[in-house]
Amino acid sequence: MCIYTECMNLFCPAVKHSLKYITTVSSGLPDFPEYVAAAVVDGNLLGHCDDSKKLLKLKHDWVKKLLEDDPHHLELYKRLCFRGESTDFKATINSLKQRFNQSGGVHILQRISGCEWDDETGEVIGFNQYGYDGEDFLSIDLKTETWIAPKPQAFITKLKWDADKARMKYNQNYLTLIFPEWLKKFLDYGRSFLLRTELPSVSLLQKTPSSPVSCLATGFYPHRASLVWRKDGEELHEEVDHGEILPNHDGTFQMSVDLKLSSVTPEDWTRYDCMFQLYGVKEDIITKLEKDRIGTNEVKPSNMTVLITAAVVVLALILIGAVGFIVYKKKKAPDNSTELSEQLNPET
Repeated sequence: MCIYTECMNLFCPAVKHSLKYITTVSSGLPDFPEYVAAAVVDGNLLGHCDDSKKLLKLKHDWVKKLLEDDPHHLELYKRLCFRGESTDFKATINSLKQRFNQSGGVHILQRISGCEWDDETGEVIGFNQYGYDGEDFLSIDLKTETWIAPKPQAFITKLKWDADKARMKYNQNYLTLIFPEWLKKFLDYGRSFLLRTELPSVSLLQKTPSSPVSCLATGFYPHRASLVWRKDGEELHEEVDHGEILPNHDGTFQMSVDLKLSSVTPEDWTRYDCMFQLYGVKEDIITKLEKDRIGTNEVKPSNMTVLITAAVVVLALILIGAVGFIVYKKKKAPDNSTELSEQLNPET
């Protein structure tokens, strides 16, 4: 039995839901806000704040309703965005530049905190991690009740925080108790949006006759899906290139997988197909490899909606691109808004 939703399909598998609070602070980019924070549930932006404009923007009416019903929750966000936390983070990035002996240039500090919740087993995984200039800097280990410092510059903070048992208990409380309750509340208020099911359109695209054939599935929700090339009903692992799942502008997702035609003889085309599976939906979408099905992804770029329009995520990506590094390719979740105003400065 699924929690918070009716099972519209023939079976209803367990799902892991996630709540993430993402904070991005930049230095050396005058055209961008120094501090931006966002709340994200299951990959969906719920709202973001920009302290330079004193703006707290909510994406959905049901989020507004939730915060109206829980004014304490709303006040917490306002306090974090426009008072203590933004000031602390700006001071922290200046401290980190000193630790790394950096006098100028563009720098980014990120924190991602939150939890993951399995709606069947009830298992909760909390996370709280910091990254600086595209690399892991400091993260919490709830099992050992210690902080992990992969960088020498983070070790002084690790020692201080390891010794601060009150800080650890505070993090544990938020990451394993408060955040999961908030996540369940978001799922309850936003069930019609967060727990919906949408099937994609699937198309075959090719740049040139000698290019790989790309199988594109776009417009699906949720993002728990798979897309594979098959031969005679068996999944192919060689001569294929899997793309990442990317968000569309309308809150749905897209993904693609390429098949190299160099390994496919003309007489074998009918043996190949592309299969899309959306977890929770029994029926698969199967698209056979046929020449008259193949379009060109040079002529119709509108079919390839790959831009992330969630304001904070877009900003973060622009900042990342400007510096030339990728933030948080590893680890499914990091950082916490529990110590919602904690600094990395060893003096604090």
